[in-house]
Amino acid sequence: MSNNILEVNNVYAGYLEGLNILQGINFRIAQGELVAVIGPNGSGKSTLAKTIFGLLTPNKGTIVFKSESIAGLKSDRIVRKGMCYVPQVSNVFPSLSVEENLEMGAFIRSGSLKSLKDNIYNMFPRLAERRRQPAGTLSGGERQMLAMGRALMLDPDLLLLDEPSAALSPILVNGVFEQIKAIQQMGKAIVLVEQNAQKALMMADRGYVLENGCDRFEGTGTDLLNDPKVGELYLGITHQ
Repeated sequence: MSNNILEVNNVYAGYLEGLNILQGINFRIAQGELVAVIGPNGSGKSTLAKTIFGLLTPNKGTIVFKSESIAGLKSDRIVRKGMCYVPQVSNVFPSLSVEENLEMGAFIRSGSLKSLKDNIYNMFPRLAERRRQPAGTLSGGERQMLAMGRALMLDPDLLLLDEPSAALSPILVNGVFEQIKAIQQMGKAIVLVEQNAQKALMMADRGYVLENGCDRFEGTGTDLLNDPKVGELYLGITHQ
């Protein structure tokens, strides 16, 4: 029996009828694993995340989450099964306070949210300091922390992060990546779609390199970092 929490098999998907961005992609992740998805712009990285999360319906192939087929399910039903998605942009409610954003993240929970919020504030002390501020006044790094914190309010088994370091300064990138690692250490499985390929592979258990909607390379983060072909084509590394 497989210990994979998610399996994507031979999936084709796209935004226009008859035009597939994903061209038979295969992907898997085990419980508690951090898997990076890298590749050039237009390779299908974000499309894969959106298809897994039900924002796009696959035209072909299977997606199995916790031993149950979810291909074609809407996102709200997938959330209830234990998966959350943090998009690259528009990932907070700017006019709501930090605290209200977190509460919105727990929309399917009943009862007190205090312990959940306390957990998020312990993980992201900066959010605790700014809990009354409108989210629109936060820095880019703080917004990313809030978006991840809001997703964690549902205590998901699997977290999909789409380009969490996009448009952040190097110092903020380091902080966000440290938090991602801390989330994994809580036992969460994390799919990390990331342009910062080297940094993502350095912290990932495994990685996939996408090209033209296909999974061209797969391996441990270390193996992919040390693969001359991957280094030359996608990381800007020339191996002597």
